[in-house]
Amino acid sequence: MTEAKLVKDEVTAKQTEVARGPGRRLHGAIAHKLGTDILSGKYVPGDILSGEVAFAEELNVSRSAYREAIQVLTAKGLVASRPKTGTRVLPRDRWNLLDPEVLGWAFAGEPDIEFVRNLFELRAIVEPAAARLAAQRRDKADLKAMKDALAAMRQHTLTTETGRAADRDFHSAILHATRNEALIALSASIGAAVNWTTQFKHRSPTLPRNPLPDHVRVYDAIVAEDPEAAAEAMNVLVDLALEDTRNAMEA
Repeated sequence: MTEAKLVKDEVTAKQTEVARGPGRRLHGAIAHKLGTDILSGKYVPGDILSGEVAFAEELNVSRSAYREAIQVLTAKGLVASRPKTGTRVLPRDRWNLLDPEVLGWAFAGEPDIEFVRNLFELRAIVEPAAARLAAQRRDKADLKAMKDALAAMRQHTLTTETGRAADRDFHSAILHATRNEALIALSASIGAAVNWTTQFKHRSPTLPRNPLPDHVRVYDAIVAEDPEAAAEAMNVLVDLALEDTRNAMEA
């Protein structure tokens, strides 16, 4: 099956989705496909993407849909368009790798182990410190948000989107409990990293270890207003999550 046929099939699927609900846009299907190809290494920095006329004709989509998709990729730092020279893939250090959608594209195929390690290093720096602050600054509303998220994780499990959303909510609640705007601003990126690594682990043929007890230990330390115990519990949670993800990648 040719690349053009693969893209066309995906675009056709997205066109079907448009009829099913609002907010589903054709340019999103094109951006997703191109973004996934860039993150997977099919297109490398310096490569020139097909021109909008050729792309639109090949896939039987409007030129405006292609242009909108390129605008999405441009806003995320993946490409730059220049008159006469076309749309070029930018160096990796220009990519907004913490953008939740870009993270999704990175995990749509087989993610690079070095990138996965980088994500967990970020989490290991940010989340234990956030848990320490949360133990000092949380209020009843924060604790309720964490407790509700744990209950939903327990009920739905991380094999479901609802369970993974609850997992994101748990980590987000901790960041919000820090009362630190800079840390709170990272909640979407941290949440996306948690979601995609968790979803990736469940592709493995062997059932992943249940991480719920790790989350409960973080929660209990925050409830007890024990900053050091909260930081240590979160550090263990992140370390074990990295080990689980590495095992899934090697399976």
